Amino acid sequence: MGQSHIHESARAQVAGAAHYIDDLPEVKGTLYAAPILSTVAHGILNGVDATAALALPGVRGVVLAADVPGDKILAAFGHDEPVFALDSVQFVGQVIGLVVAESVMQARRAVRAVKPDITPLPAVLTVQEALKAESHVLPPVFVRRGDAATGLAQSTHRLSGAFEVGGQEHFYLEGQIAYALPLEQKQWSIHSSTQHPGEVQHWVAHALGLDNHAVRVECRRMGGGFGGKETQAGHLAVWAAVAANKLGSPVKLRLDRDEDFMVTGKRHPFAYAYDVGFDDTGRITGLQLQMAANCGFSADLSGPVADRAVFHADNAYYLSDVEIASYRCRTNTQSHTAFRGFGGPQGVIVIEAILGDIARALGRDAQDVRLANLYGTTERNVTHYQMAVEDNILQALLPSLEQTANYRQRQADIAAWNAQSAVLKRGLAITPVKFGISFTATLFNQAGALVHVYTDGSVQVNHGGTEMGQGLHTKVAQIVADELGVPLARVLVTASDTGKVPNASATAASSGTDLNGRAAQYAARHVRDNLAAFVCGLDGCGAGAIRFAGGQVISPKAVRSFETVVKEAYANRIQLWSDGFYRTPKIHYDKTTLTGRPFYYFSYGAACTEVVIDTLTGENRVLAVDILHDVGHSINPALDLGQIEGGFVQGMGWLTTEQLVWNDKGTLATHAPSTYKIPATGDIPAHFKVQLWPEANREDNVGGSKAVGEPPLMLAISAYEALRNAVAAGRGGDAAAPVVLTAPATAENVLRALGRVVD
Repeated sequence: MGQSHIHESARAQVAGAAHYIDDLPEVKGTLYAAPILSTVAHGILNGVDATAALALPGVRGVVLAADVPGDKILAAFGHDEPVFALDSVQFVGQVIGLVVAESVMQARRAVRAVKPDITPLPAVLTVQEALKAESHVLPPVFVRRGDAATGLAQSTHRLSGAFEVGGQEHFYLEGQIAYALPLEQKQWSIHSSTQHPGEVQHWVAHALGLDNHAVRVECRRMGGGFGGKETQAGHLAVWAAVAANKLGSPVKLRLDRDEDFMVTGKRHPFAYAYDVGFDDTGRITGLQLQMAANCGFSADLSGPVADRAVFHADNAYYLSDVEIASYRCRTNTQSHTAFRGFGGPQGVIVIEAILGDIARALGRDAQDVRLANLYGTTERNVTHYQMAVEDNILQALLPSLEQTANYRQRQADIAAWNAQSAVLKRGLAITPVKFGISFTATLFNQAGALVHVYTDGSVQVNHGGTEMGQGLHTKVAQIVADELGVPLARVLVTASDTGKVPNASATAASSGTDLNGRAAQYAARHVRDNLAAFVCGLDGCGAGAIRFAGGQVISPKAVRSFETVVKEAYANRIQLWSDGFYRTPKIHYDKTTLTGRPFYYFSYGAACTEVVIDTLTGENRVLAVDILHDVGHSINPALDLGQIEGGFVQGMGWLTTEQLVWNDKGTLATHAPSTYKIPATGDIPAHFKVQLWPEANREDNVGGSKAVGEPPLMLAISAYEALRNAVAAGRGGDAAAPVVLTAPATAENVLRALGRVVD
């Protein structure tokens, strides 16, 4: 641990030798499916005419809701989403059924000949329409502390505003895919590109009317996930399995990019309204906040996503008197789902926008306003959901970044530059991140692992986490190698498999290494203890005197190679494999009141970002980024730096270029790379500096590390705030008025914020 070892699959990936599901050898008789999609946002499904499709060459069958042998409703949390559309359709892109054929192209061509009979009904397409109609996938949630109304009434200053933040397409390199193989005696093997093999197992068994033990799900790696394969990979697996069950043959289902956009959910778009009171320093003295999440047509993970947004509406700041209303709006669009940050970004951005508006209203530097509102270390250190912030490092981290990024001087330089530049305007902002680490659903904070030591001294590890490019398998291998004192090259991590580690939680919530790394460490420790007891018996010493390091087992009397000890232990019938189990300590919360300690610890960080806008065209560019981020004692600094850089750029895309547009018929118009723009190499700032905070995790986490998957994405909110500062410099008029910038900050939205586009 602590060294920048390369990703365990890097060489194979560069050589094109790393297998994804579509690369696997196919079993004889494999058939291929393509989805039949609704073209109506909301309507009555009267029937499906597949006569023309069934007459085409190679077509073997059509699969509809009637072909589901088990429950026709998916085994999702809300039990509110059908496997295939039943008597109605709820969004453009909803899967009505499948066409199955002998080749991929035969199936896709045949889908075009299928004619669903749909009677259109009125559709709810926006958050505003949903709020007006009281259309919800789940009941609203309210969290209060103190007396917000009194705090507002007694405040020295008061400000109100509203704005919106759009969703985001996951745009993983490997699209959604599943390969379902029927085995003997009603058993199944499922290859799924999923962050949650255990849930896929449960969903498939539920749809087929089988016990979980009859279904085995395997995932060696994904070509990206970002949350989009936490629940929604399960749909593909169920659809493929139902088709395979009907036709008695293996079935592969892979969505093409356009279908993937149309079928799958996105990051939840949010709409906000706030009323905030504050004093002369900018310290918040009262806040009423409404957050409305566009959840799509079903609940999916919208409940916990919206909950996490509530948990992060404070970000790094103490809110003494606050009232938060969270609405989970039902619309006739794709069912929105997990996305890196899982609601956290939608919570963090609103408080940062409020503080930016407060700074403008007072004519103060926003950094000073943020520092005035920070959580303290001993006072003002309890969140609005009653969790004490015990590990706060932002009081030191933020000023440190301010100094190393030369923030004050650059602010002065930018003000001078803007004064003489009529068209181009620059903006600069520092924003912090405080992100809670753990699943908010307490039961998911557990993990298991298996460690096998073979007689030649090689080590195999299997754990419940999944590899989606983030380097989880590499970190787990490093942890096990250290625990056994063997070279990293001697440790192999195998595919995630429900037949090895059961009931595993999703690889999500940034806790993949925290949970699975610790479980693997415990499993390796059991084997090491067995070997240590064996050696101390040979050498007549205490087991505590035995050390494992450098591929050797060292006792006070002898030094033996690890391989030698393993062979001798096997000959003496010593167990050379073990399991490990870990459950996160200290966490608890009441989901009815949203109070307690939902997180084991917080990850912190801050970013200083400089941008420029063209006030005539609305174009903008991120010029420079300085990041200081907290990963504790890094298990693998190179992987962590990659996660920080990638997370920032993905967050930058969410807030600058990645615009999702649904037309007035409910059709997603931005459903391909031609119309939906993720950041490219040309969007990376010329100055992009990342430094790691040196302190270890103050909680007892594996290797002293901290989670790194999701927190860096919220560092990109500094780009949004910098853009708002640039807009303020370019709009003229009332400098103290709030800047209403709809995200993403496309050219049109920047011009609208400048007052040059009138709706």
